[in-house]
Amino acid sequence: MTALAAPPADAFWATSLRRWNTVCWALFGAMAVGLVTTAPADGSKYRALALLGCVVLCYAVLDRFPGNPVVRPQVYLSVLVLALGGLAYLGSSYAALFMVTLPHYWMFGRTPRTSMGFLGFATGATLAGSLVRQGWSAEFFGETLVSTLIVVAVGVLIGLWAHSVVAQSTERARLIEELERTQARLSEAHQRQGAADERERIARDIHDTLAQGFASIIVLAEAARAGIAEDPARSAQQLRSIEFTARENLTEARELVGSASQPGPGREAAGSVARTLRRTLDRFAEDTGLTVDAELTDLACDQQTRIALLRCTQESLANVRKHAGASTVGVVLVRRPYGVELEITDDGTGFVVAESTGFGLDGMRKRLAELGGRLTVTSSVGDGTRVLATIPTADEGAA
Repeated sequence: MTALAAPPADAFWATSLRRWNTVCWALFGAMAVGLVTTAPADGSKYRALALLGCVVLCYAVLDRFPGNPVVRPQVYLSVLVLALGGLAYLGSSYAALFMVTLPHYWMFGRTPRTSMGFLGFATGATLAGSLVRQGWSAEFFGETLVSTLIVVAVGVLIGLWAHSVVAQSTERARLIEELERTQARLSEAHQRQGAADERERIARDIHDTLAQGFASIIVLAEAARAGIAEDPARSAQQLRSIEFTARENLTEARELVGSASQPGPGREAAGSVARTLRRTLDRFAEDTGLTVDAELTDLACDQQTRIALLRCTQESLANVRKHAGASTVGVVLVRRPYGVELEITDDGTGFVVAESTGFGLDGMRKRLAELGGRLTVTSSVGDGTRVLATIPTADEGAA
């Protein structure tokens, strides 16, 4: 059938209606042939053909032009009701037309209440026409009334079932469409979250590498400028440190831009993490003149853990350089039963941890959290600072 008859979401139902439409046209043709060949050649034959022609014409217009402003579903059903009453009065093929068009009440009624209403009118018109023709006879009560009511009852049951199937199909299509929209929104949310996570990762890498390197260059340049007259050798050493740090920053920048997966400066891919931290601590002591007490256990770990420990060390040392005003820094790297533990302490001025709003500590926490670890910062004004980073290794994490 056309779009009037079936929900566009249910292709199977639409196909079934199109098949019924073909059958319906064949039955209309058979009824017309039956009237022409079997009905007596009098005025009632032509009146019956005229009534059937009106029904077929309205059905054809409704089928081919569903948006026609004249012949609407209600108009067709009304014509069908009148035609059934007229054919019942004439006694010509009204029962066949009733059975052929029985699904039309449900196809064009749109709602069960409307369909039941038109079906009731059709039943009443058929019985009224038969009653006028037959009178209150045994034939009317024994055959016409009983057979009509049986056909109507079966049609009602089939129609209600069909409406239930269509309603379920429509609801299923609506739920599927809603699910697809939800999946699309989730996909967009995942994409946005992935982009946000990637931006945060890049920002953290820039802060931990380039920003810290530039901060070191600024401090070394200020110290070299201030002492170039009194201690040229010290200033020359600081200039060499500036050059080395600038080269490291340049390499780090190339890696960040190219999203290189190969380790670069400060991203040791092999060897002991203790040796990597030792080189970082030696550079720090050389640049700042502070005393560094290090107890570094020679242990092996995966590259991500090694990078995380190195970044935590660099960030902590950068905070000591910029804020602590310390004279001594202690660094302890050990393996515990629960994983790897890195402790960095200083005897500086300390701070109130709850009031810290810097990006560095938050970046360290997130970096460690990605590996299942955690960061603990203990400090108070005048008592120095203790930074404790713990990272579970593969075996301990599984346990």
